[in-house]
Amino acid sequence: MGNIIRMRFDLHVHSSFSPCSVLSLPEILDHARSKGLDGVCITDHDSMDAGETIREGIQQDGLCIIIGMEYMTPQGHFLVFGPFEGLPPGMDAESLLSFVRSARGAAVAAHPFRSCAPTMERFVREGFCSIVEQVNGRNSDQENDRVKAWTERYDLTRVGGSDAHTLSELGRITTRFSTPIRTRQDLVGALMAGRCGPDPSSRR
Repeated sequence: MGNIIRMRFDLHVHSSFSPCSVLSLPEILDHARSKGLDGVCITDHDSMDAGETIREGIQQDGLCIIIGMEYMTPQGHFLVFGPFEGLPPGMDAESLLSFVRSARGAAVAAHPFRSCAPTMERFVREGFCSIVEQVNGRNSDQENDRVKAWTERYDLTRVGGSDAHTLSELGRITTRFSTPIRTRQDLVGALMAGRCGPDPSSRR
């Protein structure tokens, strides 16, 4: 049998393009590999501007950088991956998720049980969003544990992300992919096919 592919990604990282983060793009590039990461998704709040100053894809050291976005709606926050540069803020969750589906992108319900930004269950129940962040590095254990009820009730793909805003948080919680990820399209395909899961070796 051939070697089993196990790519370790931090799917939820905020750079200094998010006003709440002090983590710079150079810090991410300089330290991600030493933290055991094969890839990092830059998911700034309502912005993909990081893509204007960093080259997406495989870097010289082998790290894969993917540009996404954490899109904030009144019904929850979603990590979105796809051709969403210039996506205007302010949509409600149903409009956003319908748009992501029509564009053949992927949407992840981010920290769905966080008290300040919960995801409305109907968007999972009705199939608008089939991928959930089961483990978030900035959640409490109780907030993360509550996702389990959804994963038992619905057919969902589970992922993990650090939600890093500082260098010390980068890579704490990760997702393992069982297929190569080199491009944004690769990432979307793997997420939608469920070829991933929270990394059990992650440490809070």
